[in-house]
Amino acid sequence: MRATIFEGPGQVSVVEKPKPAPGHGELRVRMAAASLCASDVRVYRGEKYAKPGVTPGHEIAGIVDAIGEGVDGITEGQRVVICPMVVCGKCRFCIVGRQNRCEKRKTMGYDLDGGFAEYLLVPAEIVRTGHVLTVPNTLPLDIAALTEPAACTLSSLDLMGIAAGSSLMVIGAGPMGLLHLLMGRAAGASPIIISEPVAERREIAKRWGADLVLDPTTTDLVAAVKDATGGYGADAVALTVGVHDAVVPAIGLVRNQGTINMFAGFPPKQTVPFDPNVIHYGEINLTGSQNATTDQYRRTLGMLEHVPHIDEVVTNRYDIEHGPEAYSSRVSMSGLKSLVAFAGVE
Repeated sequence: MRATIFEGPGQVSVVEKPKPAPGHGELRVRMAAASLCASDVRVYRGEKYAKPGVTPGHEIAGIVDAIGEGVDGITEGQRVVICPMVVCGKCRFCIVGRQNRCEKRKTMGYDLDGGFAEYLLVPAEIVRTGHVLTVPNTLPLDIAALTEPAACTLSSLDLMGIAAGSSLMVIGAGPMGLLHLLMGRAAGASPIIISEPVAERREIAKRWGADLVLDPTTTDLVAAVKDATGGYGADAVALTVGVHDAVVPAIGLVRNQGTINMFAGFPPKQTVPFDPNVIHYGEINLTGSQNATTDQYRRTLGMLEHVPHIDEVVTNRYDIEHGPEAYSSRVSMSGLKSLVAFAGVE
């Protein structure tokens, strides 16, 4: 089978690998689509670890085509997405349903082979813990591949307490910022305010229904956000770009007792100086989120086909032979999401 491998920072290539055979408790999935994550780009840049030689890809959807002994409740031909975390199921986080915080977590695409290949071997631990989820027949598999980033977005919205009528400020209108716009709107957030320096992405945010779109290079963000929120500031601020210089300005955009979520990952060893009294006296919640729970994956699968513009999030498509180009397009900020699609799998 053809597969992409990560060799080291700045180096990904396409190679021939043996088609895996599922062992006891395992599945083999014929891949339909795998989209590229901002974290994959950070790995490519050398800002985040992945095992050399691993096949990337954790935003994945496909069709079960072989089942190992001991697997119940899953059939060949089943359309699935994978929650890509191998978890212990026994630590305090797993016990309370926060598998994304498992102390022994390993992730497909970083520690174990992921979905940038024609076939994916799904470990028994993922099957056993219910991390193989059925895709509704009405949801195209290339859209289903967005379940992972959309579930991460839903986790962010849940953490910030977004509900009907919550005001949401999103810093950055890249793929994840725009997913915050789409999923936030589906959750009832209003108004939704976007800050983005790139004109093309501002236009997308406007077209996709943002209530207010701001250019941070020419606009007083604090004044604009307070004007749009009755003078209070936003109920929640999502920082969706890993730019440490944006953290302190974000603090000025949230209302007292509001929440700032540092959703994006940042380059290592960054420091941010700020006045802790602003947090103390404003009773501001400053937090972060990473990945999502199994339940958030399930809820996301139920939402995706009802989210307007979700089919426009992927702008760059490649076959497996041109998988490395998915990285170069993201590094150059060409379009939005990049996706590797596999012909004949629907």
